[in-house]
Amino acid sequence: MTPAQATGTVPVWDRPVRALHWALAGGTTATWLTGQWWHDSHEWLGYGVALVIALRLAWGWLGSAPARFAHFVRGPRATWSYARAVAAGRAARHLGHNPLGGWMVLALLGCAAGTASTGILYTTDWLWGFDWLHRLHQALAWCMVGLVTLHVAGVMFTSWQHRESLVAAMVHGRKRAAAADDVPA
Repeated sequence: MTPAQATGTVPVWDRPVRALHWALAGGTTATWLTGQWWHDSHEWLGYGVALVIALRLAWGWLGSAPARFAHFVRGPRATWSYARAVAAGRAARHLGHNPLGGWMVLALLGCAAGTASTGILYTTDWLWGFDWLHRLHQALAWCMVGLVTLHVAGVMFTSWQHRESLVAAMVHGRKRAAAADDVPA
């Protein structure tokens, strides 16, 4: 009997994906919390977040099959179809990211990259003190708050809808084995 058969679970997210996910979540939170008062810490945490983003982007092209963006980012038609199925209460369960979740990964990484980039640019002699850059950095940080809120709401809703903890799956990397009507990873 295989481990999957014994536990009724299958591997979904590998260690690098999970580690980078939690590093980005923790780094983003810490960077947000230090933004107004602890500028040195904020700056170094921002560099750390930028490194995590770079590593996740690399792993999204070079990593294991389920970690690759091509594996879980669907086209607009499939994504819109899935969104309609969610609204109708009949969305199929996905072993990996569902189509909306795949696009949320890109939105979060893009917004985090934009926030980190504007923060880094603000520390350069070239762009130090430019108000428009500071405002853009703040706007992207608030956009990140909105995206994280949507992400957490989507995780909670999908966990409830399919009766499984996606948070636990992002910790240990496993989900219950596919049923006949599930969509493969």
